[in-house]
Amino acid sequence: MSAIGLDVVGIRTDPDLEKAVRAGLAEVEELLRASVRSEFSFVTETSRHLVDAGGKRFRPIVVLLAAQFADPQAPGVVPAAVAIELTHLSTLYHDDVMDEAPRRRGAASANARWTNTVAILTGDYLFARASDITADLGPEATRILARTIATLCEGQIRETIGPSGGEDPVEHYLRVVREKTASLIATSGRLGAMLAGADPITVDTLATFGEMFGVAFQLSDDIIDVASDAAASGKTPGTDLREGIPTLPLLYALQTDDPAARRLRELIASDFAAGGGNPDDGVAEALELLRGHEGMARARRELAVWSARSRDCLAPLPDCPAKTALLSLADFVLDRTG
Repeated sequence: MSAIGLDVVGIRTDPDLEKAVRAGLAEVEELLRASVRSEFSFVTETSRHLVDAGGKRFRPIVVLLAAQFADPQAPGVVPAAVAIELTHLSTLYHDDVMDEAPRRRGAASANARWTNTVAILTGDYLFARASDITADLGPEATRILARTIATLCEGQIRETIGPSGGEDPVEHYLRVVREKTASLIATSGRLGAMLAGADPITVDTLATFGEMFGVAFQLSDDIIDVASDAAASGKTPGTDLREGIPTLPLLYALQTDDPAARRLRELIASDFAAGGGNPDDGVAEALELLRGHEGMARARRELAVWSARSRDCLAPLPDCPAKTALLSLADFVLDRTG
């Protein structure tokens, strides 16, 4: 498997489930495009920029799989999946502004194509459209998504200001991950099950799975950012380092005082210009130091812990193709890191 999305083992091995999820995703795509349409054609253009760029629609897939534990044809399931994806897309517009990212999903980012102001306002517009959709799903769904958006914002602010004095940087980072990444995946599981009519225990179980899996998914991204090469991952290695984001492998490495850790501190303090003066060379050196450091091994062990937690929390659910698919997601985050 090279990507999440429909390359999930539990989906591929069950034709009926795969057919159901594909049909649900087709409905999601149709409603997603309708939802970003505005009377102002320029707003439609900017809003469709990332919609048309594609993506795995991973969060909508989690919504659709969670709905399989009750009535997957319930009328609120697809709109919930769209509201979740709109929320995710809105955060990408905002992230690209904060990171000054020139590209997103193989195309020019909205801020690069237009301006930061246009990108920010487009993200706000998508937040509003997501809220409009959930308003039709009832006050509880609206409240859940609103609180999730607040959590996402808190996580982003927490990451921006960094750990407070005396706070463990690793604990701070894991909290950021739970707020900024895992919370929306948790809500994907919660809304999918809830709007399909699942019982409260099942709803809570799928939300917990989403949170545990969401942390594991982000940690696997951290490891790939260090361990992979561009040809294998399709991404530029060391992106987090370049953007000044201390992810788990680096945080664990910096807890030590061996020669590699000391050199990493020098490189970071100089914005990766220490030694040769070329930041790209400095990032390449930092990546080599991290790849051979115990910090990477510790990060892999932490990933395995969160993957196991996500698997374990599914134990009370009845055996079915959707459960197999969710279990395969938990395995996937380990497999994708090599």
